[in-house]
Amino acid sequence: MGLDINTKKLKKNAFRVSKVRGIGASRIRVPGGYLNAKVLGMVQEIAEEYGNGYVHLTTRQGFEIEGIRFEDMEAINQKLQPIIELLEINQEDPGTGYPASGTRNISACIGNNVCPFANYNTAELAKEIERNVFPNDLHFKIACTGCSNDCAKARMHDFGIIGMTMPQYNPDRCVACQACIKGCNKLSVGALRMENYKIIRDTEKCIGCGVCITKCPTRAFTRSKKKYYKLTIMGRTGKRNPRLGEDFLVWADAENIIKIIMNTYRFVKEYISPDAPGGKEHIGYIIDRVGFEEYKKWAPQFCSNICSLIA
Repeated sequence: MGLDINTKKLKKNAFRVSKVRGIGASRIRVPGGYLNAKVLGMVQEIAEEYGNGYVHLTTRQGFEIEGIRFEDMEAINQKLQPIIELLEINQEDPGTGYPASGTRNISACIGNNVCPFANYNTAELAKEIERNVFPNDLHFKIACTGCSNDCAKARMHDFGIIGMTMPQYNPDRCVACQACIKGCNKLSVGALRMENYKIIRDTEKCIGCGVCITKCPTRAFTRSKKKYYKLTIMGRTGKRNPRLGEDFLVWADAENIIKIIMNTYRFVKEYISPDAPGGKEHIGYIIDRVGFEEYKKWAPQFCSNICSLIA
């Protein structure tokens, strides 16, 4: 088998080509960057048996096992099988490794499993998105972040999902200390004020960050049981025109966000440039070329109860 053919195969199989001929790296998906510690031992075993003993922790929260010989691909795929199963990655043919090279590992901040500021379980949503989008060969980058602090740098992705909450105010628990107002003024957008010893929230200004909740000492403010999200799109880095993602949807639920992501896959398949290098083109470039109005015809299809679609 020629090296060029083998190279295409290994790229499809989620192996990376290195600058050393015949040597690459094995990529391992970890949706949301959250995993059972057993996986670490499995990664170590592959690195020591087939690699050079080193593992790169990628910026997308996955692993790259370095020093992999291309002729060992099939054996490594067998070794990857328990990792793929433990992390619940969709797979068409067990024992053959990863079935696609596209959508990058979905990254996430630690979420409300640990962080007091996070408004949702980021790893849980990342895994749900993973189940819907993978395998796929299109080049998408998706990140989940628990609140507007955006520790996951969601606005630098094709899709950024930012946690929101609808603050629930109980005036009977309020002692008019104004800690929530001070917090909102200093750390957020100044959406609170006091009238007649009660807190008034400017619903048009509020971004659902939850600062008022974390600052309230009496739990007069609490998080809503329903989870809300802000969806940003068209963020990107790279050589040409890097930019932050723009708000596309606010006060949305997870179901509609996933539908919009899936609709965007359909949009990209329809409009991706035939000259795109390696069949990859950022969503933002495609929307720039085709037009935002055309994209808006595709994105909300099959969606319901969308709270606020940005014009």
